[in-house]
Amino acid sequence: MKPAPFEYFAPQNLPEALELLEQYGEEAKILAGGQSLMPLMNLRLARPKVVIDINRLSELQYIAPGSNGDLAVGALTRQRTVERSDFVQRENPLLAATIPLISHAQIRNRGTIGGSIVHADPAAELPALSVALGAEFTARSARGQRVIQSQDFFLGYMTTALQPTELLTEIHIPAWDPGFGWAVGEVSRREGDFALVGAIVLLRLDENGACENARIVLFGVGAAPVRMRKAEEMLCGSRPDGRTIAEVAGVVSEDLEPDSDLHASAEYRKEVGGVLTRRFLESAVNRAKRAKRT
Repeated sequence: MKPAPFEYFAPQNLPEALELLEQYGEEAKILAGGQSLMPLMNLRLARPKVVIDINRLSELQYIAPGSNGDLAVGALTRQRTVERSDFVQRENPLLAATIPLISHAQIRNRGTIGGSIVHADPAAELPALSVALGAEFTARSARGQRVIQSQDFFLGYMTTALQPTELLTEIHIPAWDPGFGWAVGEVSRREGDFALVGAIVLLRLDENGACENARIVLFGVGAAPVRMRKAEEMLCGSRPDGRTIAEVAGVVSEDLEPDSDLHASAEYRKEVGGVLTRRFLESAVNRAKRAKRT
């Protein structure tokens, strides 16, 4: 199929792009990597009257280290660029491990960091990773800019807090804590498919081996990334041995409220969510113990 008719603009700089968004608002769609937008348009599931191609906005393509170890990524930065970055490999191992899970290399060559986040597919890796890392998003419009916390950004199925006249310009990731143990992974029908269920686990142990900080985020199990706060509270203050981990995984499975679809039932997703949590907590604990010894 072919897309419905639309008007095409290719702004040469950010102010020009923001002026176009101010003018067309809800009638416009942003074209970055195009890995999600173009299939939707070809199937006529999306019918924007205006397409604003931002690929010439080189000012939004960067990976910039901060003075305190934090990381700023321009929204137009290709996923493959982040994947190949020596700085990212060295400074944020969880980000480095998550990027290769995104679809296939051909998709990552064109797909952008900001595009995946704004598309907000509930089975996508980057929205969940943003929540797990406590990322912040800079949104710009012709009228100014604002910073949105990742936990407030994802509102529902492919719905975000961005206004129609706003453009995501930067993703800010706090400095990596080397004391964190971590694990990330997913279950999918085939390698490169969207996750049926995915999980990201972070935890830090104190000097006595008790958990002092934990984050558990699941994706593919709801309308947006799901942070399992009850399970996190249960984990914090305890020594994460096999019994505790099993109990925490059980709480995750019980608290999940996924939908059924043609790919997997809600019951399957609840069960797999608990299983992944248990496995990844075990891996994260082992990493955290090794971090304490170094």
